[in-house]
Amino acid sequence: MSPPAPADLPPAAAKALKNNFGFADFRPGQAEIVAAVLAGEPLLAVMPTGAGKSLCYQLPALLTPGVTLVVSPLIALMRDQVAALTRMGIAAGALTSGHAWEEVSATQRSLREGRLKLLYLSPERLARPDTVDWLAQFPIQRLAVDEAHCISQWGHDFRPEYRAIGGFARALGNLQLIAFTATADKATREDIAERLFDRPPRLFVQGFYRPNLHLAMAPKQQTRRQLARFLAARRGQSGIVYTATRKRSEELAADFAGQGIKALAYHAGLPAELRNERQARFQSEDGVVMVATVAFGMGIDKPDIRFVAHADLPKSIEAYYQEVGRAGRDGLPADTLALYGLDDMRLRRLQIDEGEAPEEVKRVERQRLAALLALMESPACRWQAIRRYFGEESEPCGHCDACAGGVALVDGTVPAQKALSAILRTGQRFGSEHLIDLLLGEPTERIRGLGHDRLPTFGVGKELDRRSWRGVFRQLLARGLIESEIGGYGGWRVTQAARPVLRGEAKVELRPEETRRLRRERVAKALIGDDPAAVALLASLRAHRLGLARAEQVPAYVIFPDRTLIDMAERRPKTLAEMAEVHGVGQAKLKRYGESFLAVIAADVASKA
Repeated sequence: MSPPAPADLPPAAAKALKNNFGFADFRPGQAEIVAAVLAGEPLLAVMPTGAGKSLCYQLPALLTPGVTLVVSPLIALMRDQVAALTRMGIAAGALTSGHAWEEVSATQRSLREGRLKLLYLSPERLARPDTVDWLAQFPIQRLAVDEAHCISQWGHDFRPEYRAIGGFARALGNLQLIAFTATADKATREDIAERLFDRPPRLFVQGFYRPNLHLAMAPKQQTRRQLARFLAARRGQSGIVYTATRKRSEELAADFAGQGIKALAYHAGLPAELRNERQARFQSEDGVVMVATVAFGMGIDKPDIRFVAHADLPKSIEAYYQEVGRAGRDGLPADTLALYGLDDMRLRRLQIDEGEAPEEVKRVERQRLAALLALMESPACRWQAIRRYFGEESEPCGHCDACAGGVALVDGTVPAQKALSAILRTGQRFGSEHLIDLLLGEPTERIRGLGHDRLPTFGVGKELDRRSWRGVFRQLLARGLIESEIGGYGGWRVTQAARPVLRGEAKVELRPEETRRLRRERVAKALIGDDPAAVALLASLRAHRLGLARAEQVPAYVIFPDRTLIDMAERRPKTLAEMAEVHGVGQAKLKRYGESFLAVIAADVASKA
């Protein structure tokens, strides 16, 4: 059965889309999903970040009687979504431990009086025994599950509390269940469908391509210098730098702050009050760079994040896609950079092998790590590799670092054979640096003490420098030709897949290290272009927005996102009627903010007269 066509939507849908949300048209895929929700179907929608998942359950909530419950994983995200909805004239509330008693009381009163359309709850709140009994007295229409991949053991953010959602829906009378996520491969989608739904849901997989995201990946050389160059090219923009450890986030944040960047560290080890304060700054101020562990991000709905960098190897392709997806949610260009090294690769493998997960889970995690390493080392289109991983065939994107750089492969069979031979002749007990000393013929004390200076492989690799040899070992690992010793001390072992290479029966193509220069990063131009008058007006509009946001104690994008301000700066509306045509200006926000933003535009025009 094909999805309903947009024509199947009632006229009220287009009216609410414009009047409440300020949008003239649906984004691709939204209309079909909204139609299915209004038809009462259970569904699972996999939509890329920035595709407008929230609207797919918020709009139907306006058009149908009763209340839509929304399960969301983080209090901060719920608070911001409720703030944004109320400013659109939509009755919404949240019941969490993070809300003041007055807020909770007002939400409960609105629910009792039949005025509430959307009620946000955490999965922990759903698990309370009294929640079902209390909600059973109200006309609950449907249950929307955000970040649905959290329900699956194959998902990268598995949360056991999500497992209770299906039972909760049945306890309330078999509510319509709708689930949304941005990252779910085939195994995760099947697990969500089995654990959440009583019958197979309608599946919408919209696609994973984000054409406004420029993807770039590079091996670590001088990590801090590489990141400093990347940030310097984006000074004044909001962004996230992900790190593997809490200590590293603090060290890098201090480094960047010393370079005049508004950088803040964020990790789960910080006091909750400090985390909340830093998150609020990131949400409300322009140009803040959050240097964080993966504890930061899931609850962030800031649309104008202009870049995401990884100082260390991400956990998986799913995690990488989710994390870079936090950039450019407004549809404007955004940049990414992922750095990785041999130590990252080895650590990830050891974490899997020495973990307490069942062997089946470990097997899948090893496959995912192999896919991630192949992506990082691939000379081909990054987007094409990611989309293929999620089951979507495509042509090369033409604008990622691999497409733009045109990386050429060379025959690396001989260096590969030398490296593999060095591993075998030393008993498969040593790491890269010792093996590189051996290949370069460095007579170190350890080399001499072990008698490795008498091996046939001593000094046979002088045609490459140390950095190039590190690249060879890294690429052999990415291709599955070597692996870390499980439970050992970081020594490399040769896999069965490498035997044909050693025997000369198979070739190995490698990316030469000298071609792996970080190309000069582009600075994404917003849609506003180079018009100096529009740029100056945009700065004034942003300053006015910041003042309003601080007065109302909400993130700046809750007032208006950057895309709306850019449209204002280009259109320069003079009347409320003209302001109503600006992207993202619905009737409620027009009434609340229209006059004040018109005044800013009028003052700017007058100053140039």
